[in-house]
Amino acid sequence: MSLINEYRATEEAIKELQARLANLSQDDKLKKELEFEGKLRALMGEYSKSLRDVIALLDPDAKISKAPRGAAKPATTKRARKVKQYKNPHNGEVIETKGGNHKTLKEWKAKWGGDEVEGWSTLLG
Repeated sequence: MSLINEYRATEEAIKELQARLANLSQDDKLKKELEFEGKLRALMGEYSKSLRDVIALLDPDAKISKAPRGAAKPATTKRARKVKQYKNPHNGEVIETKGGNHKTLKEWKAKWGGDEVEGWSTLLG
């Protein structure tokens, strides 16, 4: 994308967001929620209480996560890649690999094309 197209697209996105913001600012529900949040935060400050304290007070059974915000769930173990065996019909050479980052495999794909080379593979497990 050229720089001027990117500029125009960004400008258009800004205009759309400004229109959405104007619509939201007129919404009575939003005004009430913002008022409630302001009063709640002022009350929390007055009594030196954190959000965790309020949650623990209102719902003692709530599970409060120690993970920082935006953190993903703990990653499960990765599934192991399966071994593929490639047999070159031109010279009879055989290679085994789990991924595409194999020197000889890359050479074959450059010479004969990726689709043809993938046709030479068999899944070993």
